[in-house]
Amino acid sequence: MTPVPDAPRAERRPVARTHHGDTVIDDYEWLREKDDPAVRAYLDAENAFTRASTEHLAGLRENVFREIKARTLETDLSVPVRHGRYWYYSRTAEGRQYGIHCRIPVSGDDDWTPPEVAPGDEREEVLLDDNVEAEGTDFYSLGSFDVSTDGRLLAYSVDTTGDERYTLYIRDLETATNRTDVVPNTSPGATFSPDASVVFYPTVDDAWRPDTIWRHAVGTDASRDEAVFREPDERFWVGVGLTRSGRFLVLDIASKITSEVRILDGHDAYGEFRVVWPRREGVEYQVEHAVVSGEDRLLVVHNDGAEDFEVVDVAADRPRDESAWRTVVAASTGRRIEEVDAFAGHLTLEYRRDGLTRVAVIRLVDGDEPFGPIDEIPFDETLFQVATGENPEWTQQTVRLGYTSFVTPSTVYDFSVLDGTMTQLKCQRVQGDYDPLDYEQERVWARADDGTRIPISLVSRRLDEPRMPRPTLLYGYGSYEASIDPGFSVARLSLLDRGVVFAIAHVRGGGELGRHWYEQGKMLTKKNTFTDFVAAADELIRLGRSSPDLMVAQGASAGGLLMGAVANIAPDRFAGILAQVPFVDALTSILDPELPLTVIEWDEWGDPLHDAQVYAYMKSYSPYENVRDDIRYPPILAVTSLNDTRVLYVEPAKWIARLRQAGAPVLLITEMTAGHGGVSGRYERWKELAEVYAWVLDRLGLGAAEAL
Repeated sequence: MTPVPDAPRAERRPVARTHHGDTVIDDYEWLREKDDPAVRAYLDAENAFTRASTEHLAGLRENVFREIKARTLETDLSVPVRHGRYWYYSRTAEGRQYGIHCRIPVSGDDDWTPPEVAPGDEREEVLLDDNVEAEGTDFYSLGSFDVSTDGRLLAYSVDTTGDERYTLYIRDLETATNRTDVVPNTSPGATFSPDASVVFYPTVDDAWRPDTIWRHAVGTDASRDEAVFREPDERFWVGVGLTRSGRFLVLDIASKITSEVRILDGHDAYGEFRVVWPRREGVEYQVEHAVVSGEDRLLVVHNDGAEDFEVVDVAADRPRDESAWRTVVAASTGRRIEEVDAFAGHLTLEYRRDGLTRVAVIRLVDGDEPFGPIDEIPFDETLFQVATGENPEWTQQTVRLGYTSFVTPSTVYDFSVLDGTMTQLKCQRVQGDYDPLDYEQERVWARADDGTRIPISLVSRRLDEPRMPRPTLLYGYGSYEASIDPGFSVARLSLLDRGVVFAIAHVRGGGELGRHWYEQGKMLTKKNTFTDFVAAADELIRLGRSSPDLMVAQGASAGGLLMGAVANIAPDRFAGILAQVPFVDALTSILDPELPLTVIEWDEWGDPLHDAQVYAYMKSYSPYENVRDDIRYPPILAVTSLNDTRVLYVEPAKWIARLRQAGAPVLLITEMTAGHGGVSGRYERWKELAEVYAWVLDRLGLGAAEAL
């Protein structure tokens, strides 16, 4: 075995930063200079040190990778989705990194049953092969993917560096060749007008904020494109889409707490978008077009006086006329409405209740009360997640659903609006001898210091005899009202089958229990996120389910901030901490409005640049500023990407340098050709997963353990 070299020591080059009368000395800010050869040399040295330090895990990494690969059906096909005259689907092929996007024609107007497609099906038309597009690149990401209503054209965009700036192309599907249209530096979300004469697309500003929507006439040079909307407020971002009915093009403008929607007649692509409701600070809403009793209406999901949102129905031609408003779904405490979709004969409603996702159908009927009752689609498992899938057809009478749980692989259903029956179309196939009955899932509750009950979702392999405490991987996120729901993972089986319990702490700052759950874990209540996670760990220890020497904490992105915070406040609770693309230099980032996405983030974290109270609060928890020399830290593995535009590589690089200065046993992996989502290509992702899972298993004392 190769001797482990000395750990890299980043040079200390102190610079002073002063805000609100407070001066901070930052020894490692120089690592921000991405093109500085000294920075690259330091990152390379950290990678080499990590490789040497984990060389003893090479066999385990290879075993975990092989297990993931062996359990995955490498040649597979998604369930076809009908749109217009075609059934669309994607497939994967053994040995190929990326997907292949295809279609076959429908057999007739009444053809609503997804066809079975066999390899080599002569009806198949390949629209885009991501493997071909990715040839000659180290990184590949597909952004926009929109087929025109008539099925003749495909607008798609690709990123080959990981910096999330995509080049947009238009492909003629009748000739299977790209047209001359090439638009560089776009953001995902390109949308055709109904007649496919125009493509609307977003671009980003220097801070990577989608701020402008452009109109591109198909067949013309990009230099002639016209900006149809530009958002000057740096807290807001923009997007564009087309209603399912094809009646309206929709411009969505939103910050984290305020939104505005503008609509345009879909048949007037060169017209001017008009405002539905003028933006009001703190009011969020989204719009869907419906035809109710023969009249064009807009369904508006909003939170004006309704913390967990409600749905109202307004006249499409006079949306601000309150005399024409009707309540479709009233606000109800404990039911967080997330989305409504409209079809010719029904609506679908997505919401959260009791910490779980739900889907309901509301049938449209004739008469003075055109909205039928809320018909929730039931499921039997105690923990699960369900959402509507792709449902592009206005006249379809089925609802495509995606369902999963910790123990149930991803399953696709069609729910019949006519008779309420459910048809299973596909269940993700797990190769080998996987049996969901060999595993169990449950939810327990911790209690925070302020008395709040914190849900914890757990999954583990059933044991013939109870064994406690057990090795545990505790995951957390807790920001942006994002919910971490129970879902199946093929890769996770390599942990469960070695006796690991996987747990999610549904901490405040997420959205699992409604809007109040989010509000209690942001801005000047952000520390609740961190203390909730520690409370969850303490509860598992109190119950005897785990112990500090048998528990590893995991979080990514804003969840990486959570990892950095708990490392400082509760280092003795964990045998290791895994922080992926971690937001650990939060104060430095949020203080600099020139950095990507900073101003947008002020509605989430507060504005420390102009508010001394926010500055002091953030400084009191930001992981980098709070590393201490007198703390005995557990082993920490940080993973980042050089081209990440959301959480810059410099944050974990500085954090690891400071932790090592404090004597902490730390490792850093920097992917040199990846973005925020890590490496591209499924086999490379599996290798990355195997690498971090091997480290987790080693920290849990299972480095030599074989699967049960």
